[in-house]
Amino acid sequence: MAPVKRVAVIGTGPAGAIAIDALAKEDAFDVIRVFERREGPGGCWLEDTESHPHLTDFTSLASRNGDRPIQIPTSFPAKTPKTSKPRHAESSIYPYLETNVDAIPMSFSDAPIPTVRSPLTISKHGENSPFRHHTIIRKYIESLVHRNGYEKLVSYNTAVERVEKIGSEWKVVLRKGDGPQDQWWTEHFDAVVVASGHYNVPYVPNIEGLEDFERATPGSVQHSKMFRGRDAYKGKRLVVVGASVSAADIAVDLVSVAQGPVYAVIKGHKANGYFGDVAFQHPAISTKPSISRIDTTNGAKTVHFVDGTSVPNIDHIIFGTGYSWSLPFLPQVEIRNNRVPNLYQHVVYQKDPTLLFVGAVGAGLTFKIFEWQAVLAARILSGRANLPSVAEQQKWEEDRIVKKGDSPAFTLVYPDFEEYFETVRWIAGEPTEDGKGRKLPEWNQEWLDVFMEGHEKRKKWWREQNAKARGEKEPRAKL
Repeated sequence: MAPVKRVAVIGTGPAGAIAIDALAKEDAFDVIRVFERREGPGGCWLEDTESHPHLTDFTSLASRNGDRPIQIPTSFPAKTPKTSKPRHAESSIYPYLETNVDAIPMSFSDAPIPTVRSPLTISKHGENSPFRHHTIIRKYIESLVHRNGYEKLVSYNTAVERVEKIGSEWKVVLRKGDGPQDQWWTEHFDAVVVASGHYNVPYVPNIEGLEDFERATPGSVQHSKMFRGRDAYKGKRLVVVGASVSAADIAVDLVSVAQGPVYAVIKGHKANGYFGDVAFQHPAISTKPSISRIDTTNGAKTVHFVDGTSVPNIDHIIFGTGYSWSLPFLPQVEIRNNRVPNLYQHVVYQKDPTLLFVGAVGAGLTFKIFEWQAVLAARILSGRANLPSVAEQQKWEEDRIVKKGDSPAFTLVYPDFEEYFETVRWIAGEPTEDGKGRKLPEWNQEWLDVFMEGHEKRKKWWREQNAKARGEKEPRAKL
């Protein structure tokens, strides 16, 4: 691989932030340029200042093509009218959102997340609650970006719209909003680190009548990333779709304000492997199977389910159904079965090792995994890590497909965390003798232990709420 001196990083969420630090500490690059389409660092932890736009183009969201490339000028620099196409850059933050993972496994190895607990988390989990308010996480990421002047490397409000290899260098096409116009230009690099995240483009399944339901009352169909707190749903009749943690959080949150019960579409669907279905056992939540169709004729707002039952007069359907991988700026990189194939150790693009990914994994110890991946990427680009042959990289992927499947499950490191962390650490190697490079510590079982214990704390709180609700309901039922 030719010497790498100019590196582009896409994104300043937790993956991008740690990638900047890892690259800088290698002290091997002449240029590190970082592009972030939002106004500041934090990624999905950066709270929006404006309301979320209504969902549109349901067909594309259902087919996982909701974030297509936009038209690019034929020459640069250029100015064009500001695009009106949804880019799904909004976050899923709401005012009282807390982490659902212990702060220890969310911390990077050289700086713990501050021990600041909100009154809400203390009321739920006690004075030693391991969870943190979303603002603490956002500030933590921001502090890493601002350390050692890294913010000078970042161009904010700048969207990466195309990344393509031309000869031996990467051409990066950039767009920045400038009043009523978009300003376009290009920059060139020897390597690109993609840390743009994959919690952007909502997945909403194809359901007969869903778009008609939204058209009849704009804003009636929402994704969990649009949820901004319970107050907007007072007295509403609600259906929540999804069996994982975002749907669980929202369904439990809404039982105190909704015109009950809250209908939760979980029957026949696999619950989250970490959190199970405890939250949905609340007596004010009525569980349902998949939606078959939605009837809006003659002003009806009736949701029909595959078991033949139905619920009339529904005000909102909220989908906690996850996200679709999207790389509109890399049309040459395939996305298959909602994952990015051809990534060795989920990091190295096998067809070109100057294209690397940080964050292309599923849930579980993610911040620490990002750190290990970032150091590996930086070491490869500095020439201090030795990758196996392409054939060995391909075999790693083939073997993993046999074990995990060619599906999103491929990206789940769980339960083999120790093996993954140690493998990546071994490939990355140690810093140089004169201290160049970020050092990765050995695997620590405490990270996994407290990670799993945190889930048990959450489930304990849900069980307590379920029992409390049943206790309040039973006396009334006897009257």
